[in-house]
Amino acid sequence: MTGPTAGTAAGTAAGTAVSAAAGYRPLLFSIAYGMTGSVGDAEDLVQDTFLNLTRAEQAGTAVTDPKAYLTTTVTRLGINHLKSARVRRETYVGQWLPEPVVTTAERPGPAEHAELADTLSMAFLVLMEALSPVERAVFTLREAFGYDYPQVARMVGRSEANCRQILTRARKRLAAPEDGALAAAPARRAQGEELARRFFEVAEGGDLDDLLAMLAPDVVFQGDGGGKARALAQCVTDPRRVAQLLVGGLRRIRRLGVRLVPARVNGRPGAVLYDAEQRVASVIELDIDAGGAVRAVHAVSNPDKLAHLGPVSDVGLLPSPK
Repeated sequence: MTGPTAGTAAGTAAGTAVSAAAGYRPLLFSIAYGMTGSVGDAEDLVQDTFLNLTRAEQAGTAVTDPKAYLTTTVTRLGINHLKSARVRRETYVGQWLPEPVVTTAERPGPAEHAELADTLSMAFLVLMEALSPVERAVFTLREAFGYDYPQVARMVGRSEANCRQILTRARKRLAAPEDGALAAAPARRAQGEELARRFFEVAEGGDLDDLLAMLAPDVVFQGDGGGKARALAQCVTDPRRVAQLLVGGLRRIRRLGVRLVPARVNGRPGAVLYDAEQRVASVIELDIDAGGAVRAVHAVSNPDKLAHLGPVSDVGLLPSPK
């Protein structure tokens, strides 16, 4: 068959293949986000992955295993993206946290965001910033998604033996245990959400002693303003100082008409802060262990990392340099 009819048939077949593969979009987004820590970059990588599939089908390539093709493509695109983004990361102002993936009753978000793997917490993504692009890909696929070594090897284009070496090296760089348990088990979802509700209630109430009782002895507070919004320049690890920062910060923004709405942030309990005009001012993620103690507080106020959630507030923005 030749001419327009053949072209139409090929185009229809390609469109059918892409439509059939659409169900893998949440998985692809999770892999891309796990590698980049950016919602926008992850969405672009997923779009490019499906574009590659369309082109392959139109060129007459038989894609017998769409899932394998798509996961391999998004992984390799992610590695290339990380290589080009390294300079941007090295010049980032202040502490770096990933763009938050948020779901609330008010803002459920796209399905691929809602189904983000629970293992992709902010702590996990920050941990991986120390890795090279290939190390990050191998570590993400193996630790966050549980792919076996043959699958990981195919996706990153390395041998199984090399992938084992890469993972061992990555674990040593991160001081991560060999069994893949990156931290103590988090609280169960329902339990964690109730603990988070109480935590924010106590923090807004201003009772330092009650708040201290909810913090783990080794609690860490990290804030990311990207040099554009108010944020801590360094991590805070003293429990009393963390409690004071939370109480003081929530008291200050309450006077500005900011309200706190419970949310799931990167698969963990947290909250979105909205100003009086319903604009997003900040996003907070809590890492709560199985014993009910808050072991990490991550707060993102960089407006560039909140824009995908809607209009961004100017409540905490720093003055623009002249």
